[in-house]
Amino acid sequence: MLKQSLQYKLLQKLSPQQIQLMKLIQLPTQAFEERLKQEIEENPALDTGKEESDSIDDDLSNEYDDSGNEKIDAEDINIDEYLSDDEIPNYKTQANNYSADDEEKNVPYAAGTTFHQSLKNQLNTFRLDEDEQAIAEFLVGSIDDSGYIRREIIDLVDDLAFTANVFTTEEKVIAILTKVVHNLDPVGVGARDLKESLIIQLKTKEKNKIRVLSIDILDNAFDHFVKKHYKRLQEKFNISEEELKEVNTEISKLNPKPGSSYAGNNKIAEQIVPDFSIKILDGELDLTLNSRNAPELHISREYNNMLKGYQESTVKSKSQKDAVFFIKQKLDAAKWFIDAIRQRQQTLLVTMNTIMHYQYDYFLTGDERRLKPMILKDIADQIQMDISTVSRVANSKYVSTPYGTKLIKEFFSESMKNDQGEDVSTKEIKKILETVIHEEDKRKPLTDEKLSIILKEKGYPIARRTIAKYREQLDLPVARLRKEI
Repeated sequence: MLKQSLQYKLLQKLSPQQIQLMKLIQLPTQAFEERLKQEIEENPALDTGKEESDSIDDDLSNEYDDSGNEKIDAEDINIDEYLSDDEIPNYKTQANNYSADDEEKNVPYAAGTTFHQSLKNQLNTFRLDEDEQAIAEFLVGSIDDSGYIRREIIDLVDDLAFTANVFTTEEKVIAILTKVVHNLDPVGVGARDLKESLIIQLKTKEKNKIRVLSIDILDNAFDHFVKKHYKRLQEKFNISEEELKEVNTEISKLNPKPGSSYAGNNKIAEQIVPDFSIKILDGELDLTLNSRNAPELHISREYNNMLKGYQESTVKSKSQKDAVFFIKQKLDAAKWFIDAIRQRQQTLLVTMNTIMHYQYDYFLTGDERRLKPMILKDIADQIQMDISTVSRVANSKYVSTPYGTKLIKEFFSESMKNDQGEDVSTKEIKKILETVIHEEDKRKPLTDEKLSIILKEKGYPIARRTIAKYREQLDLPVARLRKEI
């Protein structure tokens, strides 16, 4: 028997407009300008700049000015008069099947010659037969952005046979690699590991005693050199500490990632544009939003005139129905976008203003030890917004301060108790740890255990494993690898 039942569920779903607003809030200044440009191109009802004095006032509620001009709004038109019941506007039937994680993926295209194309162009300077050219091009195509070939030669031989129909041997591939690819610019590309890349770079330099010794050390004692076993190196090669220091200096001048040195590499370096600016005026903090985040937008005067004409028309033809329907869609979209930009501006300012006052002492002095423990929830509670909104502002926005341009999320940190029982920011502890390591005797660098003791003496009871964690977060190596001669 078929049983019927009624079940109630409470679901919370975001509308497409809410999702788009969150995406706008997340965008930094440059990306926001691109989004703005795209919207203006796609919606002819949206206009930029100041209007003429007799046009509609630039108001986010789509009203005319207060001098008595007629207000024309998209809602003033009764679309139902023009459309029958089976002609439901498409935008009213769209399913709410968007996800907050659905981000538009725009692939940037770099102009000019790419890294790999530059390498291939250089192959034309060598005399190669058809098979050698094919092998060389295949090897160049196997180089990663750092400049290395990470795959085994036997795998490359197999791929040449299956994908390029070139049947060859490991010996021939290695010969092309060493005689051709290793002679391409930038120097050191095509190496199979760091050791080989450094040796290639040294061999291109003018030969002298220290460079010959450097090649010998890298070739025969690479692990000892990397691990800084200086005493063993001195004994193995029968050299003085001064000579070893010169070798260390010579090798340190080499590029461990030769591919990244190519100026035309297809990875585009993004220029940082501060979204906010904080200045100190008369001893007080002054916050401003980058003006590029506050464009002048209004409803197109031409569209309003078209709308007025259709509204006053007595003939309701099919073409007029379509035109009115199209105009209403564009006006609704323009009205929402203008309102969304205002909400974005308010959200950014309110959030950053709260962060600024929370970290007032830091912004006034620039001393990172004055940073207070602050998590996303602290700001979200004060501005009465969701934590995800604060996260969107903090993760992608920069602020210009008297002490440099900073990523906003860097001002957030967890808290720990000092020996006085007071909450201190982990940022403060990391700064002190960094200072202690910077000032240590590099001939006898401090171990994590000794660093823990020093910080405890300074009033921060930190365990050795916590010191290790903070040191790794600061990208500082262990004591043995910090040793210098």
